[in-house]
Amino acid sequence: MGVENGDVSTTNGHQDEDESTSNGDKTNGEYGTVIKPIDDAPKEEQAVENVFQVSVLLPHQPYKIQVPISTQAQIQDLRSAIVELPETFQYTCFHLEHNGQRINDFTEISDVKGLAADSEIKLFEDPYTEREARMHIVRIREIIGAAGDRIDSLNGIDAGLSLHDTVAPWTGLDAESAAKQKATGSKSAAEANPLANFSFNGLPSMQTLLAPNQEPNPKTIKSLSVSSWNPPPPSFRQRGHLLYLQLTTNEGEQFQITSHVSGFFVNKSSNTKFDPLPKTSPKAVTAHSLLSLIESLSPSFHASFNSLMEVNSKRDPLATFQLTSAIPSNPWLVSPVSSSATAHQPDLTRTQETYLLSGVENTETLRDWNEEIQSTRELPRETVQDRVFRARLLAKLCTEFNEAAAKGAVLVARGEVAPLNPTESKDAQIYVYNNIFYSYGADGVGTFTSEGGDEAARVAVGKDVVGVKAVNQLDIPGLSTPGTIIVDYLGKRLVAQSIVPGIFKQREPDEQQVDYGGVEGKDVVADNEAFVSSFAQVSKALKVKRHPVWDKERKKHVLEGSVETKGLLGTDGRKYILDLYRLTPLDVSWLDPYWTDSSGHDQKPKERNYPHRMSVLRPELVEAYWKVRMSEYVKAEFDKRKNGQDSDGDGKSPDPVSEAVTSGNEVVKSDSTPTTNEVDDEVAKEQGRIDISGFSFSLNPDVFCGQNPQTAEEKEEWANDERDVRAVADHLHQKIIPELIHDFREGVVGFPMDGQSLSDMLHKRGVNIRYIGKLASLAETENPRLKALKVLTEQEMIARAFKHIANRYVKSVPPAIAAACLAHLLNCLLGSELNHSPKAQLDEDLRDLYNDADFSFAEVTPTSLKAQIETQTQMRYRYTLEESWLTSIKSLQLLREVALKIGLQLVAKSYQYQPASQNQSDDARHLTNDNTTQPATNGHITNGASGKKKKKRNASPSSANASSVSEPPVTFVPDDIVNFVPLVKDSNSRSVLAEEALEAGRISMMQNQKELGQELLLESLTLHEQIYGILHPEVARVYHQLGMLYYTLGEKEAAVELAHKAVVISERTIGIDSSETMLSYLNLGLFEHAVENTVVALACMRHALELWKIIYGSNHPDCITTFNNAAVMLQHMKLFHESRVWFEVSYAISEQVSGKDSVNTATLAFQLAQALALDQDHKGAVNRMREAYSIFHNKLGPDDRNTKEADSWLDQLTVNAVSIARHAKDLQAQKIRRALFTPRVTLRTQPQAPVGLSSTDGLNGQAPPRVGGGLDNRSIDELMKYIESSGDANKKTPTKKRKNPRNRRV
Repeated sequence: MGVENGDVSTTNGHQDEDESTSNGDKTNGEYGTVIKPIDDAPKEEQAVENVFQVSVLLPHQPYKIQVPISTQAQIQDLRSAIVELPETFQYTCFHLEHNGQRINDFTEISDVKGLAADSEIKLFEDPYTEREARMHIVRIREIIGAAGDRIDSLNGIDAGLSLHDTVAPWTGLDAESAAKQKATGSKSAAEANPLANFSFNGLPSMQTLLAPNQEPNPKTIKSLSVSSWNPPPPSFRQRGHLLYLQLTTNEGEQFQITSHVSGFFVNKSSNTKFDPLPKTSPKAVTAHSLLSLIESLSPSFHASFNSLMEVNSKRDPLATFQLTSAIPSNPWLVSPVSSSATAHQPDLTRTQETYLLSGVENTETLRDWNEEIQSTRELPRETVQDRVFRARLLAKLCTEFNEAAAKGAVLVARGEVAPLNPTESKDAQIYVYNNIFYSYGADGVGTFTSEGGDEAARVAVGKDVVGVKAVNQLDIPGLSTPGTIIVDYLGKRLVAQSIVPGIFKQREPDEQQVDYGGVEGKDVVADNEAFVSSFAQVSKALKVKRHPVWDKERKKHVLEGSVETKGLLGTDGRKYILDLYRLTPLDVSWLDPYWTDSSGHDQKPKERNYPHRMSVLRPELVEAYWKVRMSEYVKAEFDKRKNGQDSDGDGKSPDPVSEAVTSGNEVVKSDSTPTTNEVDDEVAKEQGRIDISGFSFSLNPDVFCGQNPQTAEEKEEWANDERDVRAVADHLHQKIIPELIHDFREGVVGFPMDGQSLSDMLHKRGVNIRYIGKLASLAETENPRLKALKVLTEQEMIARAFKHIANRYVKSVPPAIAAACLAHLLNCLLGSELNHSPKAQLDEDLRDLYNDADFSFAEVTPTSLKAQIETQTQMRYRYTLEESWLTSIKSLQLLREVALKIGLQLVAKSYQYQPASQNQSDDARHLTNDNTTQPATNGHITNGASGKKKKKRNASPSSANASSVSEPPVTFVPDDIVNFVPLVKDSNSRSVLAEEALEAGRISMMQNQKELGQELLLESLTLHEQIYGILHPEVARVYHQLGMLYYTLGEKEAAVELAHKAVVISERTIGIDSSETMLSYLNLGLFEHAVENTVVALACMRHALELWKIIYGSNHPDCITTFNNAAVMLQHMKLFHESRVWFEVSYAISEQVSGKDSVNTATLAFQLAQALALDQDHKGAVNRMREAYSIFHNKLGPDDRNTKEADSWLDQLTVNAVSIARHAKDLQAQKIRRALFTPRVTLRTQPQAPVGLSSTDGLNGQAPPRVGGGLDNRSIDELMKYIESSGDANKKTPTKKRKNPRNRRV
């Protein structure tokens, strides 16, 4: 499939790697990104880009290659392009010359004198250093496939996995071929329908999340490792010897190789004799590149290497590229250890890679992280290209810091790093590893004693990372933040920060450790004018009010931020802002009824036992309320102007924000102002703009925190500040949460699928997770959507409660016992029906070895765990679970939530939650969590679960059978938990430049300026790729949004290509079973169907639906759209009976979700009637059409178009049914019957609504059609033509197709 009128050919919707530079555009060194300036930037900021070809002259074959370069790139980008070409794999140590002059690698192309199109650049091989030689060896091992799988503490099993290439037959049958095969009874007819035998209500297959076993890659050599003769003795080092290697070829020959400054050669050494001098003929082989040397020594190498390249070329490049700009996602289900996919292979060099990468002293990877981060932030930002380069370098640096910090945190958590203060308690110990500072997220020194102790400290460090991210996003010059992440691993929370210069400095007795803000809590407060201006910028942006605080001497200090926020002047002269966990005020509406200080009390009362006092309002809520106040202010000003009153704006108006606020001191029209292009000039001039410089609204973050104002004026101001904070909290309870419940009930927004999507949705609206208990209480109605919300919120509360309980037990046991601990707790949670009293499976030798460890987890029983979860749920969410919740949970979905929240990787197999004697309906209860069975209208829906268990050949034996015969069976054994992965929360900011272009494109599309909007959106895509690299979650989301845009604009091929990329990147960076990935698959199926690849589309739908069953279970409220789309696709393939089944399921779920008398259900009944007629069920067709007509008549009235259409169709169906009954002989004319009853929904599919977004939140501001949102306008004659011509009658004249969006020119 390719873009027909474009100048780039694509394969399977993806640009070939070799073609990424074929159009003359210079890449940025990462997978085909074209560097371009922003079109709407000031002309003096735009460097004129010139992309042209140059010739690179090589010292070896092919002696000359053509490489495209850009004047905006650097010579090092040209080097990267050269080493990635197959013809020049062998070169790593070289320099470039032009006109006899050596070119510096960091010189921009435009600065090279005389370099133009068709210029010649010569490549010269350089002498090696030891470091260059080591890097060359690592590079060649990766190229020839000799590098084994790396195992590290950060990336888990199958990290960055993509299933995209295995999901669908990307070159499969089209709809016409599938229909012909069915008609002829071909053996492949069943294969042509990927949805065949899909089980609507069966248990999901765990194989959905596993990559199928693949043939091993061609082996080019047997081994290549560092020789035991290393390092070279001084006598040979001064003769140019750098390293000694050992090579074993596929022919079984072993060679000892010397790495010399001049290249590589075979020496005379053996395993027992040392002689590193060159070997004499016939094995006297010398080469500058190790790749060339191996090719000369092994006769079979050339053929096997070409085979390896061919295998690699068949894979999607995005699925194989190494992630450099994001931490890869780790699947929670992995193949059993015994399977070939996870088999551990011997590789001696794996143990030597640290030496190869870091040198003998391991000093080459030590970096001054803080200096690098701050220096990068101080780079110039005057021009657009400066901003792009700065943002790109900062994103890469932050990713590298996050990876290094997370690896160190894992070592700290496992006890592999010695503390700096070993005499302190465990929670108070601090560490430094790899120039990164580590501490525990616990109250080791009593800072949070009055706030909740360890619970408060754990929350505070999480809020601190969010605060650092917010400040980083503001990007204020002159204000620095340390690199910061938090890592949750084995029940422990660690904070990792770059070391701020001077933070460990012992100051003089009269000096304070902090230069601005609270020094020792709020008792000692420091003032420093140098920090005021920078802190003021932060406060203004984050709606933080400048306010007074008082120290223990009752001295007044006016601060620009919370007293908890600190300013530190580093010894490097930079101003650092620290402790950003209190940027917003406390949520007093929560703390007043549910919190009390336990000081002096033995135990808190149950109704006031919330575990900490760090409950703050979300920034999104503050922003939303700020808009409300601004909107009121603007409306009041308009009213004054309308009434002829003079508005002078005293800055104290209690009014809020219009959606149309500009970034300056003016706001454009209010909500009542017309937004159409036909606004009268006079009216616009009269309304004009409103000056908002008089508006002011900000919050005091230190109210309700024990401050004591002294004077009456101060007390009055403090009371006003408290009133504002309470007003924001009231806005949450009276406006935000009720609107959210309303949107859920009415189906206005996409329904969340799991805990992550629910959390994201709540956070975007400013609702804290602690309010999910309130949501569950408000959802206790008969409305089906709210019932589903109640199930989901209860599941999330249980999973989070279990996480807190499990973390408490796991952090107190040694790492070697952690798997046994979690297995026992999971048995108590999910396996209590199989074994009512599971026993912890502990190795007694280990228990004796760790005799000082806490093994209290072994005493946990299902009853005690159930009580603990109920207590945690009541305490944290103010919600009381029903008594029978343990038997009504969805086991698989709860297991997934727990695994993702704790960081578990489990063996993928069918876990036994109940005794085998219980029937399938019990299993279905654990899947769907309701007592209703899947409707089976007309008896066509089958369970199909029996066939799912045949795919378990590679699964490990049942856990129940793994235990000894004398022991009762259990659901989980310690071996089922194969790995713990760290959960990382970073403080990386998003690119403001790319976000601005994306937002400008959205606004242009909403204003119907499509051409400008597309250009801006494409510019945003280019910026995202340049800044983040292609393999990044933000880039996946932009691909997804642009794909939707192109689909709505009718440019289907471009939409397909973007959707493919979105799927792969989402799988690798967000998760193979995340809700975003599932939605990307659904839209990919929709787009593939639009370009007539219906078989491929159905395969995508099948995979998405299998993921849906794993993520949520059956009967998700939004699955009606997907089922309807699948039915339409099957109908397009002339699979009318199969289509009818999917329409029936869609109709049945609509009856449950929307109600039997809803318009949505009526429209589905209309469509189902047509499908029944096509499937020869004329009586059923009449009955369904009569239902549709009755609902339309009652709901919409007799004059509505839908009612009239249903009436017309009902008459025709009735007459035809009578006619068929009277004239049985005429029934042989199949074409006549079909022509009369062709469904009007053929070829009409619609995108799945994104989770948490309404149907009007699309990029172009146009609402996609809803299920049942209108009927087809085609006549009977047109439908007859459709049947006779296999659906071509309704095709539109082909429109001009847009060029591939990934290959665009300025």
